[in-house]
Amino acid sequence: MTIQELIEKTTELQISLSETQVKQLEQYAQLLVEWNEKMNLTAITEHGEILEKHFYDSILPLGKGKIFGKIADVGTGAGFPGLVWKIVKPELDVSLIEPTGKRCTFLQEVMNQLHLENIHVYNTRAEEQVKTDREQYDVVTARAVANLRVLSELCIPLVKVNGLFLAMKGMQGNVEAKEAAHATKMLGVELEETQDISLYTGDMRVNLYYRKVSHTPQQYPRNYGQIKKKPL
Repeated sequence: MTIQELIEKTTELQISLSETQVKQLEQYAQLLVEWNEKMNLTAITEHGEILEKHFYDSILPLGKGKIFGKIADVGTGAGFPGLVWKIVKPELDVSLIEPTGKRCTFLQEVMNQLHLENIHVYNTRAEEQVKTDREQYDVVTARAVANLRVLSELCIPLVKVNGLFLAMKGMQGNVEAKEAAHATKMLGVELEETQDISLYTGDMRVNLYYRKVSHTPQQYPRNYGQIKKKPL
């Protein structure tokens, strides 16, 4: 994918990128490649693949018009999708939650160089962040972090009632959604919409939009060891 193709595909989603935003995305891609030489940020380092498999993939949910307000990106890694969302929709208030300190240093550097405001990096795990931010976010998302049964317990307690949990998944997303039906119901959300979509070169993506309909019981999330050993 070229930068022009990214602009065109983004326009199809009814999102127009300014010259400044395009420059920010290009600079982000450059920093990703540079920093990846000294730490493990991504296996995808070819420019066209970064544009497609990181940037375009991150932008896809924004075309639905459901992403607004105060956002948390759990296990953001190198900033996908949260940092991309902030560039494309500067009005968002974005929190990037990432337990690996080196990745947080990278995120802070990108934010500084791109002069982004109203975006925060938290070097912590989601189950720790919930102690201060329980049910504080309009939208909580995660991309390529964990199986949905595990992911649900990490993310949903952060979502405010009537807010949205967006799980960004690969081609097995619908299978995971069925397996996690008990967990998501227990944690207070209902599946509102499924977005099955292919990237520019045909790779399948499944984005699962869950609406929070009731408060998450106080005993969740458990500690990560318990969540992983015995998912809901």
